[in-house]
Amino acid sequence: MFDLPWDFTIIPSYMPLFVPVAFVTLQITTLGILMGLLLGLLFGLMRISPLWVLNGPARLYIWAIRGTPLLLQLFIIYYGFSSIARVPGFLAAVLGLAIHNGAYLAEIIRGSIQSIDRGQREAAYSLGMTRWQAMRRIVLPQAFKRAVPPLGNQFIIALKDSSLASTIAVHELLHRARVLWSSNFRTMEMLIIAGIFYLFMTTIFTLVVGRIEHRLKASEYRS
Repeated sequence: MFDLPWDFTIIPSYMPLFVPVAFVTLQITTLGILMGLLLGLLFGLMRISPLWVLNGPARLYIWAIRGTPLLLQLFIIYYGFSSIARVPGFLAAVLGLAIHNGAYLAEIIRGSIQSIDRGQREAAYSLGMTRWQAMRRIVLPQAFKRAVPPLGNQFIIALKDSSLASTIAVHELLHRARVLWSSNFRTMEMLIIAGIFYLFMTTIFTLVVGRIEHRLKASEYRS
């Protein structure tokens, strides 16, 4: 009878070792998402501006970031700038994740804003609102509701992308798996444990986003 080379019975005993680094993964993801959301909102608004001085840099940022891989961007921040100033791995991971996701979030926000009927803005202008007041009071609340599903998807992608932080020596889930398998030679088992944690966190993210989307639809129905 063929014996499998893996011993899955050791998984429960090793799982507690992954709990602290799972929180590091969540910290990187949360901070990267929050900063990326701010960048996405800023560049999304710049992207729809009729002024070239605002529209041009936003286009360039989105083009450059979406056209290059996250791993390269992490290496530029962590290794490329090392001759000027040493960026700690955790900070480099957060900045890389924020800058990378900011470009995608900017396009999501831009598309959501432009999906709102222009007539609503014109009606707001006729009531005496300024361009910013119409954007803040009329357009952005509706655009946010429409952006929730793609934003949720991007957040889940960011959580999984945080695993690339292991390449710049950040002690997160995948890094812990690599350290452990190098000492116990249980590669498959350690990877499965990391996978369990990622699946658990992405499932929670999915449920939370689904709940928010459901509540927004319910409030829209009542209104």
